[in-house]
Amino acid sequence: MIDGIADRKIRRQTLLITALAFVAVYILWNVRSLDVIVYPLRLFVTYVHEAGHALAALITGGRVEGFTVSANGSGLAVTAGGVRSVILPAGYLGAALFGSMLFFLTNRIPRWVRGLSIFIGGFMIVFTIMFARPDEVGSLTALFIGLGFGTIMVLMGWKAPRIVNLFMLNTLAVMTALNAVLDVWFLVGNSDASRGAVRNDAAAFASDVTPLLSASVIAFIWSIAAVCMFGVALYFGTIKPLRQEISDSVDNI
Repeated sequence: MIDGIADRKIRRQTLLITALAFVAVYILWNVRSLDVIVYPLRLFVTYVHEAGHALAALITGGRVEGFTVSANGSGLAVTAGGVRSVILPAGYLGAALFGSMLFFLTNRIPRWVRGLSIFIGGFMIVFTIMFARPDEVGSLTALFIGLGFGTIMVLMGWKAPRIVNLFMLNTLAVMTALNAVLDVWFLVGNSDASRGAVRNDAAAFASDVTPLLSASVIAFIWSIAAVCMFGVALYFGTIKPLRQEISDSVDNI
């Protein structure tokens, strides 16, 4: 009985912190004076995007030459070998998956959030040391973002209270997942855009993997997949627990 009461208390606390995280993200996106806070978060999303390409290359038997994040928010992962049909969508969809999974895990197993922070932070530090490189103008943005966020998350998991970890992980999850959805939706109308001689992921996928489908169609499919991922995480992470909380409250009346 005591464990049940404790679980309900944690669930209510988690739902409240999650709601605050959504409010925080909304404010950050809509108050221009807070761009100084949004900027590193956007670079974090780019980091996750490029890390997605790199991880997909490693998982499919390829290798990673390195990846970069530039101060203007763009990025580039250089890989060799691997399965190209998996590597190319792993940037946008990898970021959407990371944000969605982080949101789900943070809300479904809130007792573990401190350990989750330490794991993610430690992984970022190691991954950054192994693969992050200066960009074409020598900017060390990828190193700063990877080591900076990684160190903060390790310290946060080690020293900060659970509610602080809940809020920060939820904020990063929502920002990453929704940014990924918005970015991939942007491709639908701008699928032919490129950065110098580098094609964007949708254009490269259409050219190299599905020549019968246009880049716009590929971008649209990816955007639907990204929306579905976050929708599933939102339902099982917050909506279903909220319904359970309401049902428990009614039963206790």
